[in-house]
Amino acid sequence: MSDIGNSLAEGWWMFFDTFWALVLGFTLSGAVQAFVSRAAMQRSLGDHRPRTVAKASFFGMVSSSCSYAASALAKSLFARGADFTAAQAFMFASTNLVVELGIVLWLLIGWQFAAAEFVGGAIMIAMLSVLLPRVMPTGDVEAARNRLSAGRENAEGAHDAHAGHGEPPAQQGSWRQLIRSRAGWSDASGYTISDLTMLRKELVAGFVIAGFAVVIVPTSVWRAVFISGHGFWSSLENVIVGPFIAIISFVCSVGNVPLAAALWQGGISFGGVVSFVFADLLALPLLLIYRKYYGTALTLRLLAVFWAVMSASGLATEYLFKAVGGVPANRPTGIATTHLGWNYTTALNVIAALGFAVVYWLYRSSRNAAHDEDTASPYAKDVVCGMQVEKAHAPATAGHAGRTYYFCSDRCQLRFSADPDRFAEETSTEPMPADAGPQLLGMPGLGGPPVPETAVDPVCGMTVDPATAAGHHRYAGRDYYFCGTGCQAAFAGHPSPT
Repeated sequence: MSDIGNSLAEGWWMFFDTFWALVLGFTLSGAVQAFVSRAAMQRSLGDHRPRTVAKASFFGMVSSSCSYAASALAKSLFARGADFTAAQAFMFASTNLVVELGIVLWLLIGWQFAAAEFVGGAIMIAMLSVLLPRVMPTGDVEAARNRLSAGRENAEGAHDAHAGHGEPPAQQGSWRQLIRSRAGWSDASGYTISDLTMLRKELVAGFVIAGFAVVIVPTSVWRAVFISGHGFWSSLENVIVGPFIAIISFVCSVGNVPLAAALWQGGISFGGVVSFVFADLLALPLLLIYRKYYGTALTLRLLAVFWAVMSASGLATEYLFKAVGGVPANRPTGIATTHLGWNYTTALNVIAALGFAVVYWLYRSSRNAAHDEDTASPYAKDVVCGMQVEKAHAPATAGHAGRTYYFCSDRCQLRFSADPDRFAEETSTEPMPADAGPQLLGMPGLGGPPVPETAVDPVCGMTVDPATAAGHHRYAGRDYYFCGTGCQAAFAGHPSPT
């Protein structure tokens, strides 16, 4: 019990040391997301030339740092015409080149790691842009795009209702006009609060796991996992094993930084830390999402390429920093503060708490105003994870009880569809059009063609009642019903009218 208490205390003090940085990082991220046009991303990513990859990286840097949201947005950009490599570069930058990640790295393990994040991230994206187009079969990539496009048009809507509508009202005008407006900062506060809400589980898990890794796991265990004392071969082993730890840890986004600090204290090399931090995009749940988006064959290639460029960039960054004397000579005996005192961290936390209160007030007042005025907001709240989603660019939608719900990713949409009543009471977005058919709603029995009395699940062959089916998907003008969300997800990844 003493070890458990000490582990939780260690995780708490890590959070205390980084609280102000998290507030600052998420606030800056929210502001940039509100002021940078999403449509500009789609128009600019049609190939994988160096200039285009640089644009994709910039757009990723100013987007949400959540790995799940980044993968969903990359999928949406790809389905709408963006080059596959540019979309993946966007996803890499969105999770590995963001401000909050660098600040938290700086505070927990040193400025060298924050610098390595950006230097290594640039190296990694450059490697990705060279390697990915050469190992991805063009036919398979286009087949994946066609499946995603068909799924978008037929599953949640016969047409993408917002595809040609241009920018939502909140992003009309230049960023200079938006930054001087109350509406612009209200939108920014919405992104800030929703990103924190969306990542709350990852952040909590990251600090808790790191606390246990520091207190309970003996240093000898880490030294056995991460070999040392053999020069280049030790460095190579560490950068290869680092991503494997990320795969099995299930912690992604900013939440993996505390665990990176624990690994650094335990003996992993400088490059191993870098490759581990970059490998948040290889967490096992994300690999399953890639399989659904792109199919098994492309996902296996993505796994190999991602792992290779993450390890190679970690190794290159380590030797580059060694050449300029940038690798810390000593490892910390402790990671976080161990007692409360009046110092610069406490002062910054107080200021951050006051700033966060202002952000939250803007968020609540803007939501209340929209509700009181019954206005049609260009944004909606993902009722599963809490993320703020632009309706015009939502990666997934679903209908329930005559209302449309918007989601940051298919993962959230599937959780909603499995138990809509659990989430529907939290918030709703807007009434569905009176003539909306099942293809727009994503749910059977709400207009459109009559629903059959029985149907056969095309994945497992089970006979289901469409009125109570756990899942529904419309493909090529035909409705399919499923016994469970697992079959629905399998069909959505590889739709086949059998």
